Formats: sequence, C-alpha cells, structure tokens
Amino acid sequence: MPLTKEQIAQRIAKELRDGFYVNLGIGIPTLVANYIPAGIKVVLQSENGLLGIGPFPEEGKEDPDLINAGKQTITTIPGSAFFDSAMSFGMIRAGKVDLTVLGAMEVSEKGDIANWKIPGKMVKGMGGAMDLVASAKNIIVAMVHTNPKGESKLLSYCTLPLTGVRCVKKIVTDLAVLDVTENGFKLLERAPGISIDEIKTKTEGKLIVPGEIPEMSF
Repeated sequence: MPLTKEQIAQRIAKELRDGFYVNLGIGIPTLVANYIPAGIKVVLQSENGLLGIGPFPEEGKEDPDLINAGKQTITTIPGSAFFDSAMSFGMIRAGKVDLTVLGAMEVSEKGDIANWKIPGKMVKGMGGAMDLVASAKNIIVAMVHTNPKGESKLLSYCTLPLTGVRCVKKIVTDLAVLDVTENGFKLLERAPGISIDEIKTKTEGKLIVPGEIPEMSF
C-alpha cells in the first residue's frame, strides 16, 4: 500500500540527527514535527520568525498567535525564540539551517525542484522556498509519486517554473525513498507491499535499481 502523508513524514523523521536545525515547508513536511525520534534534540525553524517549534497542539488547546509559515497553529518548546522575518532569512541565507524538508510539484533526475507555481493558477507567493533551496546544507523532498492524473512527478526535466537547480539530495514519496545522484534517481527503499515494477512505471526520470530493495521500516 502507498504510504499515508503521516507515514511519509515519519520516514523523513528518521533522517534527523542530534543537534540539527531544521526548516519544515508547508504541507507534508510540517508533519515531521510529530515524529522526531526519542533521544535526539532537533530545533525546528520557521521563516516567519520562530526557532523551537513543538508538536501540533491538541484540539482545543490551539493558540491563534502561534503559527508556522503555513499558517497552522503550533506549539513551542522550552527555549523557543521569536524574531522578525528579516532575522529568520538571515539565518537561512547564512547557512545555519542543516536540513530543509520541502514539498514539490516536480523533481528532476538532476535534483531540480519546482514547487512554487503552476502557470495560469493563482499563487499566494513563493514563500521562503527559493532562499531555502539556495542555502540549506541538505534538502529532502516529501511528495506523492504521481499527480492526480497518475502522471509521474519524478521527471527527466521539470516542466514547471523552477524553484532551485540541482539542490535536492533525497526524496521520500508514498512509494519509495530515493537518492538524487549524478546518474539519476537511486532507489533505496520501497513502501511496504509496493513492487519495484510499480515504482519503475511511475518514475518518468532515470531510475537506478541497485539489486534487492528493502521495504521501509517504521
């Protein structure tokens, strides 16, 4: 079965390391905050001016003044800091963010990402994605493998306006975990019950399958 959005976030959380400063984009990436592994300290940064985001609040305990960049209500942790967006982007542009997790509409086999605009459709703004992909030390994309029409979102070349060029390092979809290499998408893991053939069929870009591919574990 394909992974749920929560399972995608749970798998990405396994990539976190002790001491990381992490920026979570809107959509599936925000869910990673709920799955930080026990025993490690990770500081979540939001470009609207917050360092130290906790899990999502319990129903009925939301504070409308505490929101992330996606305008979702959040919680804070002891030691959280609030500041203006100028300082927030100063952190990002100075390379202080160890890992950025972003959603995407398309990713190319070279690591290009398109995630801010679909021509002809209204867009509220590009947010901080362009700064993040230009400055973060590591970028992981959280996405579903295909669009609503069943067409691959992992392509040889992106067809939508680019957010960043050759910047994505790893992708976690509802079907697979893949590294982006110089030679294409390298398949690392597959979702439980998903075959390699299905992943091949739904990946338009070059796919490298290095032998037996294990199923993801949670």
